[in-house]
Amino acid sequence: QTLPILQKTVKSCSKCPLAETRKNIVFGEGSSNARLVFIGEAPGEEEDIQGRPFVGKAGKLLDQLIEHIGLKRESVYICNVLKCRPPNNRDPDKKEIAACKNYLFSQLDLIKPKIICTLGRHAYNTLFDVDERITKVRGITKDYRGMILLPTYHPSFLLRNQDKIREAWE
Repeated sequence: QTLPILQKTVKSCSKCPLAETRKNIVFGEGSSNARLVFIGEAPGEEEDIQGRPFVGKAGKLLDQLIEHIGLKRESVYICNVLKCRPPNNRDPDKKEIAACKNYLFSQLDLIKPKIICTLGRHAYNTLFDVDERITKVRGITKDYRGMILLPTYHPSFLLRNQDKIREAWE
């Protein structure tokens, strides 16, 4: 299995109703041997149009955060739990996550990063199969199958809560 083969599988996925409304799948992008992987929750409207993760306002902020730690977007890998956009950018539901999460797990198995940074509660909760608030777990590193996992705020949350940006920079 390789990322391109997995991506072809995801392109033909129809495991949940989101497949009927998507313009494009948003598989993920970046280095296939990245040491750092960022995981968000689901594509938004602009991501669905372009077929790329984090390309809207939240993506610009994520790019700034990546540059702040001395890396470039191309040197990391960026993906989401869901590969299709939920209507009106609503939160992913449990059935959608269940239908899509094995694709994410396969991406992580193929990339084998040293560090995973989950953006928001949905990515964290999906990996650990829990229901935690991001404010409770943010900044606390954990082991995830031999990788370091660092949960933090989602960039779209930071755009709505500018007072939390300082915490994210740290």
